[in-house]
Amino acid sequence: MSRIKYYIFVFLACFCSLIFAQQDSVEDTDMLSLRLQEHIDQAKLDSDRGVYYNALDNLEKALGIAEKIDDKSSQGKVYTKIAKVQFLVNEQDQANISLAKATKLQRENNDFANLAITYNIKGVIQSTKEEYESALEYFNSAKTLFEQESLEEYISEVTLNEAKALIALNRYEEAKAKLEKTIILAKKYEQKRRLSSALIQKGKVSSALNNSKLALYQTEEGLSIAQANNISENINDAYLTLSDIYKKQGDYKNSFNYITKHIQISDSILNVRRENLALGITGQSINQYKDAKNAQLKATLDEVSAESNFTRITTILSIALITILSLLTLSLYKNNNIRLKTNNMLHKKNDELIVAKEKADLASKTKANFLSTVTHELRTPLYAVTGLTNMLLDEEPKEHQIPHLKSLKFSGDYLLTFINDILQINKIEANKVELDPEQFNLKNKLENVISALSNSAKVNGTQIHFDYEDSLPESYFGDQLKISQILINLLGNAIKFTKDGDIWVRAYKINQKNKKYTLRFEIEDNGIGITKEKQDHMFESFSQGSVQINRKYGGTGLGLSIVKGLIQILKGKIYLKSELGKGTTFFFEIPLEYAEKVEKPKVEKIKKSSKMDDLDLSEIKILIVEDNKINQMITKKILNKMDLYCDVVDNGEAAVEQVKNIEYNVVLMDIHMPGISGLEATKIIRTFDKELTIFALTAVTLEDKMHEFGDAGFDDIISKPFKQEDFEEKLYTALSGEKIVSSFFS
Repeated sequence: MSRIKYYIFVFLACFCSLIFAQQDSVEDTDMLSLRLQEHIDQAKLDSDRGVYYNALDNLEKALGIAEKIDDKSSQGKVYTKIAKVQFLVNEQDQANISLAKATKLQRENNDFANLAITYNIKGVIQSTKEEYESALEYFNSAKTLFEQESLEEYISEVTLNEAKALIALNRYEEAKAKLEKTIILAKKYEQKRRLSSALIQKGKVSSALNNSKLALYQTEEGLSIAQANNISENINDAYLTLSDIYKKQGDYKNSFNYITKHIQISDSILNVRRENLALGITGQSINQYKDAKNAQLKATLDEVSAESNFTRITTILSIALITILSLLTLSLYKNNNIRLKTNNMLHKKNDELIVAKEKADLASKTKANFLSTVTHELRTPLYAVTGLTNMLLDEEPKEHQIPHLKSLKFSGDYLLTFINDILQINKIEANKVELDPEQFNLKNKLENVISALSNSAKVNGTQIHFDYEDSLPESYFGDQLKISQILINLLGNAIKFTKDGDIWVRAYKINQKNKKYTLRFEIEDNGIGITKEKQDHMFESFSQGSVQINRKYGGTGLGLSIVKGLIQILKGKIYLKSELGKGTTFFFEIPLEYAEKVEKPKVEKIKKSSKMDDLDLSEIKILIVEDNKINQMITKKILNKMDLYCDVVDNGEAAVEQVKNIEYNVVLMDIHMPGISGLEATKIIRTFDKELTIFALTAVTLEDKMHEFGDAGFDDIISKPFKQEDFEEKLYTALSGEKIVSSFFS
């Protein structure tokens, strides 16, 4: 009968559990959210009163509700609050684990405000461990995020914590600056606790800087605020600080009075905390409990040991078993502690890596912005230099002026090449170079590169020899533009450093698997050669043979660095062999896929002027939008030489009005101008004129910015300074009605 009752009881218990589970499952989400907030609010009240374990209990309940309703944001916030309470009750290891969980959730949800609070608490924990430099890094991260989220009222707590860490490091001047900022913010937001603490800390700094009078004034002011608002911790700190200041002055009577008050209030605070801290089940209490149970069991076994030998053996075995279990428990406890410490170390390292990554990302953005600004500011005057030089050369200068003008033009072209090389290196280092594979004829490509550089070789009295393996196919599938860049750089180098000599260009197969070929290219010269010491550094940026070579032969020292980067992108490798005075050989190997042979495209040679001559330019109107007077003059002069009529305005607002009133065929729009920018002006024009051709005539060349031009409504970009033939080509495309296909954006 008792068994039947047992089954009935189990059935009823399961049934009730099912009913309650169903009720929980349909509980309103809004009600749960309210309960979650109630637990958080109650936890704050408990924490403020010092009832920390009650606060922890409420926070754990809040966490359970947040997990139930899958509220990731609240989970991260609650973990941060749990960590703060755990820190207050000296459970630092548990606090670190809670902070790691909070950090992960807050990063995933972009909850930067609460992530800043988490970093601040992490910094406080590091300070208690006397790891002040690490603490300052966390405080700085917290402050950056608060500033990013416009949460100025929270910054005062971070700057106060920074000041305390700096005081511990004896960096008093830095601490003083942080405290002054804390006081300003605390007064602004009426934060009495922080204002009181900041004044007391400032008293410590003034005392350390031997300004006792100011130190007393600041500390007493902080004490007055703390007493008015019943902030016992700050009152206690003020008493201790005043005692130290009077002791330093030699006023031992006042020093003794204040240290007595400090001891009294410390005892009072300690008693309150003892009342509020519930007894935790520590490892020591567990061991005492087990020891008592073991002793009781042993006594019982001793009482009945006389009854039989079997009982005696059982007693011995039981004691042995209990001993083994106790040892196992102790071992598990120690292993758990080791695991906990290891996890804490991993969390700390992970946090450090994340902070380092954030710093690296910031450095990368700063570098990109720096390059954008510098290249723009260099290209703008370069446009004036190259433009004015070309104009002067075209205006029949005096015979003795021509060499000077050509030197000026060479210097401008050199500087432009240098800027382009820096941008190319930056793209390669940032992994922003994309492959553009297409079918091409490799042999023709090599012949074209040699032909293009043959005049430079003749000037140096150098002959180029070309050897293409007979059995090697000619047609491949790959990125022919990057292969051309590599060949032009290497062959150009060989020509530069070889006078009255020979250069050999070779291409042959070293491996083949089905249609996959591995080809080796050699560029050999019998020029000046490279020393063994310099060969190891030849592929580094700004590296050349020597200062004397740089001055004699010119060059930026970036060409080989670009070559190496491009070859790595093509999944190849490069190396060199050289002997000083005998010459140099560069080898590079790249994989290419064989393609079916294609017919050579017929190229029709067209004279530079023939295209524009075919158009009727009498009714063509072009608007130049440019704020720089010199650039206005140069662009207008170039267009007038092409028999094109143009108007000039110097800002975006005027450009919009001009387009509304006059029908133009083309607008050449600068980007950086006073008032509204060229981007904004183009967006406005596109609201009432979708068909007008608008070119961005700009010195901005970073590809990260190019999508902004397409989004604004530009048809294409003409980069300053530009080549005359490229400028004419784009104008011809626009004026002839052909479809404009931009190489910068689709």
